[in-house]
Amino acid sequence: MSYNLRAMRWRRKWRIHQQGRVHAVNVSAQRGVPKQPQPELRVDRWGGVGDAHRGPHGRQVSLLAWEEAVRFTRGHGLEVSPGDFAENVTLEGIDTRCIGLLDRLRLGPEVELEITARGKECHSNRCGIFRRTGACVMPDRGLFARVVGNGTVKPGDPVVHLRYPLTVLVLVLSTRAHRGDYPDRSGAELSRLVEQFFRGRAWNPRVVRTVLPDDAHLLKRRLGQARRRRADIVFTCGSTGLGPYDIAPAVVSRAVDRLIPGVMEAIRLKYGTQRPAALLSCSIAGVMGRTLVYAVPGSPGAVREYWEEIAKTVEHAILMVHGVDVHGG
Repeated sequence: MSYNLRAMRWRRKWRIHQQGRVHAVNVSAQRGVPKQPQPELRVDRWGGVGDAHRGPHGRQVSLLAWEEAVRFTRGHGLEVSPGDFAENVTLEGIDTRCIGLLDRLRLGPEVELEITARGKECHSNRCGIFRRTGACVMPDRGLFARVVGNGTVKPGDPVVHLRYPLTVLVLVLSTRAHRGDYPDRSGAELSRLVEQFFRGRAWNPRVVRTVLPDDAHLLKRRLGQARRRRADIVFTCGSTGLGPYDIAPAVVSRAVDRLIPGVMEAIRLKYGTQRPAALLSCSIAGVMGRTLVYAVPGSPGAVREYWEEIAKTVEHAILMVHGVDVHGG
């Protein structure tokens, strides 16, 4: 985590995290049944050609590590074949626990997939393995992806895992902290909570914290920079009250394209019943291009309360602004 009092300097860098190979490719024309291994799989914009799960949604291709399939079935006294868990691509030598949402998998020289979901419950009639054992590996270890690059993939092709560089900016608004009258504690606490949350869910976050004075023009420039560089999330911390120097709500409301009113309304109602003064907060949330913006209060306690509620929907919101259909498939 970086702490920068002057200017935000960051770049989005995709990094290779791990490499493996394709163990098998599998297809089925029906849902809810095992898929059959194929000599190759042709992937177009909708998913695997000839597969029942293809379509204009966010779960076009399913993946599972062969090691996970073997470990699960042996633990239940069963034999396993590629495709038994209805996965399109059986991976080998890849630790799927380290693969997060929006990460990329390059399969062979052509196909590229973007991870859109980790785990999914079996269909209503359950898969054959669930009916036999009462459990399934896919809800915990399965991966689902949409197609980014078309092409053909076959067993033995190399697999490259690229981590999505999630960029989070924390803009602390406090003239006194910027001047050095006291250290920033609220922004530090928010940065810690955000990084802890995303790392615990296999994201690859970079949190950049900057302390600014309560200056509307400076905040506007910082938000414009974040929009141009496509930061994933911007938090402004502080300057959300009713005072003459509380600038965040007005600046953020002009910068965003759409407001997300429900998030802050729910937080104010939850804590306002206990502390009526909490209803006076002017905190807001919105979408600025493909950047989520949350303007939260500036005390460490309020930061913890607001983050607890924001965290419940933030991953869903990130996927939505990236155009991922989180309900389809």
